[in-house]
Amino acid sequence: QIYVVFSEELKCWCRAVIKSIMYCTDHYQTECFLVDYAKTIFVKLKDIRVALEAFMQIPYRAKKCRLYRTKPVTLRIDFCEDTAKIVPAKRWDSAATRYFQSLLK
Repeated sequence: QIYVVFSEELKCWCRAVIKSIMYCTDHYQTECFLVDYAKTIFVKLKDIRVALEAFMQIPYRAKKCRLYRTKPVTLRIDFCEDTAKIVPAKRWDSAATRYFQSLLK
């Protein structure tokens, strides 16, 4: 189900999928995935509306996806032996993330 939520950061109404709802001290808060911005944000329940059918006809600008079985790697340089090799990493480093984003563009 797609809803319309108000993003304080973007200062506009956006289409979103609700991922979870949690109760805070005095209000309900939802975790939402913005389908046009590929971002996850938290929104108060009062800032969620049902989307009009005409609004839903606009194609999504972003799609949530995963790269199946893609694992992060890093370049390990050994200055003593003057070698460099690609080895598995625990997480994606910023250079790999920037390179992947440039490939998508």
